[in-house]
Amino acid sequence: MLIALLLAASAGFAQPAAGEASRETRLFSQIDAIVKELSEITGLEARHKVGYSIIGRDRLKTFLEERVKEEIKPEEIRVEQLLLHEFGFLPAEFDLKATMIELYTEQAAAFYDFQRKKLVVLESDDNSMQHAALVHELAHALADQHFHLKKYLDQAGKNDDGALARMAVMEGQATWLMAETLVRDMGKSLLTSNAMVELMNRMIGSSSGQFPVFDKAPLYIRESLLFPYTSGMKFQQAVIKKYGQAGFSRVFRQPPATTQNILHPATYFEGRKLEQPRLPKLARQGRYRKLAEGVVGEFDFAILLQQYVNKKAAHRVAPGWRAGAYRLFEDKRDKHLVLIHASQWDTPETAGEFFRHYRTILDGKWEDAEFSATSGAEYAGTGGGGHFLVRLSGSTVYSVEGLRSPEDLRGWPKP
Repeated sequence: MLIALLLAASAGFAQPAAGEASRETRLFSQIDAIVKELSEITGLEARHKVGYSIIGRDRLKTFLEERVKEEIKPEEIRVEQLLLHEFGFLPAEFDLKATMIELYTEQAAAFYDFQRKKLVVLESDDNSMQHAALVHELAHALADQHFHLKKYLDQAGKNDDGALARMAVMEGQATWLMAETLVRDMGKSLLTSNAMVELMNRMIGSSSGQFPVFDKAPLYIRESLLFPYTSGMKFQQAVIKKYGQAGFSRVFRQPPATTQNILHPATYFEGRKLEQPRLPKLARQGRYRKLAEGVVGEFDFAILLQQYVNKKAAHRVAPGWRAGAYRLFEDKRDKHLVLIHASQWDTPETAGEFFRHYRTILDGKWEDAEFSATSGAEYAGTGGGGHFLVRLSGSTVYSVEGLRSPEDLRGWPKP
């Protein structure tokens, strides 16, 4: 929610200072030529002119703070932060809103407001960066004229993982087009060189000490910001190589359902369906209110495994993900939290490996974790202010975390 808003931010637009007017005029005079080239590559006709303006970086942070205040309720931010903490992605005292605003202020070069249909470029002395940003955001503008990007994101509904996949379509396509226009100036094309796509991805993913806020952010935040651009670009490469020019439209008309589709384009090509697993239920649900529910996908589990186990485990286990769901509950009396989630895997063996690794994850995210009962298919204990129960059933792993007592669980779903 918060990441998507900042990526789609719009502004009470500033105007360039008088001394900068000629440089900015030269920059924006390139718009028509860029849009024409993007149209030729994608087959998407420009339907109308794109509005544009300039905003100073010194105004960006203030604007973003005001925009978040207007568009997102404090309760929505609180719930998102609680959810990420309960999964183990963020430390307890982490300020999600402030960090996201700082990150965007630090890194933004331009953005396209698909509510007001306007392009905004940040004032800069780096002409090459401004040009590249212009191409990227004009790619968004062109796609928006055909596919209504805000609606496209909203249609993901409660599928958090699907929303990230759709963001990867938007940002990945714009990044691919930005890179393609650059290499075309050298008489080359990304379509003839996967190695060039890999090189571009490494360049995008390298901070090189230029972005201290980004470098200090938790792993999940860093990877969530990079994923739409890096993995999204590689996904776009695979789609265009398979479908040709029609692929630029196909990903909007037939969007990927999960981050697994982005990470493994073959699953998108085969049209693998998403089936959410059933979740365990609480015994006294009247005591709780549901704060959030949605899909937890391959991307999420890969980050969990990387953060608390190692990259090798993440690369080996996470691709075996087939489905995942969660619900976060809050006790109406004292705001005590209960997180319930389930994940389905490609084989019982993969599920068993994740089941064993998840014990390490629980032990890592709670300093007070204590395991009181363990078997080949279930373990239990206390940690994070409550009881937890984790069960392996065939190819499914269930976890209930934060119970007042084990008796507060009504039961496990039947196989």
